[in-house]
Amino acid sequence: MANVVVVGAQWGDEGKGKIVDWLSERADVVVRFQGGHNAGHTLVIGNQTYKLSLLPSGVVRPGKLGVIGNGVVVDPWALIDEIERLAKQGVSITRDNLRIAENATLILPLHRELDQLRETAAGASKIGTTGRGIGPAYEDKVGRRAIRLQDLQTPETLGSKVDRILVHHNAIRRGLGQPEVSKDALLGELKKIAPKVLPYMDVTWELLDKAHRKGKRILFEGAQGALLDIDHGTYPFVTSSNTVAAQAATGSGMGPRAVGNVLGIAKAYTTRVGSGPFPTELTDEIGEMIGARGNEFGTVTGRKRRCGWFDCVLVRQVAKVSGIDGIALTKLDVLDGFETIRICVGYDLDGERINRLPAGAHEQERLKPIYEDFEGWSQSTRGARSWAELPAQAIKYVRRVEELIECPVTLLSTSPERDDTILMKDPFLG
Repeated sequence: MANVVVVGAQWGDEGKGKIVDWLSERADVVVRFQGGHNAGHTLVIGNQTYKLSLLPSGVVRPGKLGVIGNGVVVDPWALIDEIERLAKQGVSITRDNLRIAENATLILPLHRELDQLRETAAGASKIGTTGRGIGPAYEDKVGRRAIRLQDLQTPETLGSKVDRILVHHNAIRRGLGQPEVSKDALLGELKKIAPKVLPYMDVTWELLDKAHRKGKRILFEGAQGALLDIDHGTYPFVTSSNTVAAQAATGSGMGPRAVGNVLGIAKAYTTRVGSGPFPTELTDEIGEMIGARGNEFGTVTGRKRRCGWFDCVLVRQVAKVSGIDGIALTKLDVLDGFETIRICVGYDLDGERINRLPAGAHEQERLKPIYEDFEGWSQSTRGARSWAELPAQAIKYVRRVEELIECPVTLLSTSPERDDTILMKDPFLG
């Protein structure tokens, strides 16, 4: 049995929550390896809906171990809020089903404040962050001044580490005309939250290595999407971490060979939240119709998502950069009833056809999609659980997508319900 990495193959919101939940039933360990509580996964299990931000999706299933890896930035206050919210839904989070890497960077209140201050100051040039402090926390991580989870267990040395981070942040706050952060106040908050989060702390790289050696099945759960990757995404309108599959190794402490099979998740159309280029965006009534049918509002932020036709150029590029072995295509049912469906097969950049996403933001803004029109289908695909239940044109659409992205569709999702899924190849079998 292979381990599996699940990554978003677009700008996030592809339906990873359902797919991860569907896979986690057969996994032993589910690992978050990047991002923070800016991610949002909605799980529908029976009559219960769970909305997760920071916790690995496996925690809602009995007998599964959730791991928050070192590549994640952890807001301890948000984590405890999420744990308490799940408790009200009957899900108990204890050390038995959750471990957090001792070397995970913490998001502090000053990170959230700085994130929001910058976005406000940027005005029309804002990136569109969630304002949850993710970026500033990653900045402190690479700036070697971050407070990490393990630091909370030694209060006698925490003061000097707080001094170091405040030298940086208070200088920025003075420049923005904001009051400085009090060392004593921050220390007080950290000491208060410490006993609530430290029980989950562990040497997770060692934990995962032991699980792997015992033949346990490990599922690596990506957040956001590969097009928001800090290196390979639509920079600067990206998140502050690497979201491609390779980060599963770095962000968990496991070697690349242990990562296993890579499953990319893509919607049968395209969406994006926040600012940044979007070549196939539809600002007309068709875009509104897709958004309404797909209930396209952010799990975490509630923000309305921008909608457009499927972009094969982007997904093909992501498949290559992320080493995707197969695609899980979601929300096919949203396209039911369209007389004509368009697929982006290339771009026009100043009169020249190109078949890749340029790295420069100025070029990305000038891209015009080149479409191939595809005949739609009138029958419903919602709830289909086998190829035989799909309209012939829907099958042709999936096959054409496979050709254009140069990657097989190995799983098809036809509704938010976990069992409304058509499996062509089991990712755990490699």
